[in-house]
Amino acid sequence: MIQLENITKRFGQLTVLDDISFAIENGGTFAVLGPNGSGKTTILKIILGMVLPQKGEVMVHDNRVLKTWNYRKEISYLPQIARFPDNLTVNELIRMIKDLRNMPSREEELIELLGLGKFLDKKLGNLSGGTRQKVNIVLTFMFDSPILILDEPTAGLDPVSLIRLKDLIEKEKAAGKIILITTHILSLVESLADEIIFLLEGNIHFRGSLEELAEKTGEKDLEHSIASLLE
Repeated sequence: MIQLENITKRFGQLTVLDDISFAIENGGTFAVLGPNGSGKTTILKIILGMVLPQKGEVMVHDNRVLKTWNYRKEISYLPQIARFPDNLTVNELIRMIKDLRNMPSREEELIELLGLGKFLDKKLGNLSGGTRQKVNIVLTFMFDSPILILDEPTAGLDPVSLIRLKDLIEKEKAAGKIILITTHILSLVESLADEIIFLLEGNIHFRGSLEELAEKTGEKDLEHSIASLLE
């Protein structure tokens, strides 16, 4: 369970989140959508404790977590931009993350799934953006975390790898996990999302299923429904 209570976040004079509240009690895939600057990544980073709000509370599994860190072992996080040490090899990075988290992992099957075997001894600084994103996916999905937070996970992926990513997300959803995802790829939302949380001007402008969004806007597809919300 994840719960945000009356979260307000300002950067200087700019209010990014204005008294936001929502709760996710059951497993599923929840797409956090909105225009650039609407606070999508900020919400994810507040849940992770990477950004502190001026006001409000965050609860994970009924525990208040602001300014604590132990709860993060329950979460796997895929950042929008992965900043890896360029001088490490892929293998060294995976071993380092395994040592830091000290949890059972399943990196071998993910390495095979994403075709990363031939890159294991390559330095991260010499990899393409798409290959680095595949490494990012391995690091995120190799632990059995009940909560996954995915910030623009499709960046740089080829079509085959995108299909693999969708399959991984579906598998985790079937296991009853909570998956929070931000993405500009609306086809990914249409195929995966159980609910949409749409942010606009610091507030939750809509929350509900794709069907409820279509009913609210009277539009036939997600692209036109989102455009309707922005008008």
